[in-house]
Amino acid sequence: MSQQIRRLEEGIGRPLLYRNGKQATPTEEGERLLSYARRILALAEEARDVVMRPTSDGLVRLGVTEDFAANRLTKVLSKFARSRPALRLDVRCDLSVRLRSDLERGELDLALVKRDADGSRAIAVWPESLSWVTSRSHPLDPHHRPVRLAVFPQGCLYRNRAVHALEAAGRAWHIAYTSPNFAGIQAAVAAGLRLSILPESAIRSEHRVLAPRDGFAAITNTELALVAAPDASPATLRLAKLLADFCDAADRRARV
Repeated sequence: MSQQIRRLEEGIGRPLLYRNGKQATPTEEGERLLSYARRILALAEEARDVVMRPTSDGLVRLGVTEDFAANRLTKVLSKFARSRPALRLDVRCDLSVRLRSDLERGELDLALVKRDADGSRAIAVWPESLSWVTSRSHPLDPHHRPVRLAVFPQGCLYRNRAVHALEAAGRAWHIAYTSPNFAGIQAAVAAGLRLSILPESAIRSEHRVLAPRDGFAAITNTELALVAAPDASPATLRLAKLLADFCDAADRRARV
């Protein structure tokens, strides 16, 4: 040990100990080096623990629709991720039609999607009310022909509902604005540029709901469904429980 300390002193070019016979006390440089040495040893211990532990508790691949991913599930997902730091959580935001396809192909473990209320298999479902909306400040003439629509890209459930409803009523229409996210659709409607169909949760104070007296019949409602892969892992099912509790609470608040 004495030889090792002397080699350190030779390398640093400074004495590290005051020596008085068999007694030795650290010099100022020795105290500084001791502080670094303790930190280095602690870091080495931490590194060894991390390397010896399993690298991961697994992977959960979650798909959510854009309106939920943007601002509604952040806290829930953050809480889940913090509770399982060794678990890898991958979240994908997309149209429901694509998320359902990814789930069927085994590319997702869990998905929160919009769909027709058809009774298909799901962990939980929540009814979703849809309405025709225009701008409150700059409303479009609902009887204008053709009806100018603001919609999501092809495959969107709301887009299909809007087109089919107008076709059934024998009304001319055309797609005048397309956006992949709710913010774009909401802004286009609020500015008075186009009409659209939105779920109750996405209708803002700048919007006005159109009623049958305006020439727009009620829209068949959809549902929000939480669907898991057949071979879902325990971690996936734990996340599903958190999401189901969150959606249950949101649904109760919406009905009050």
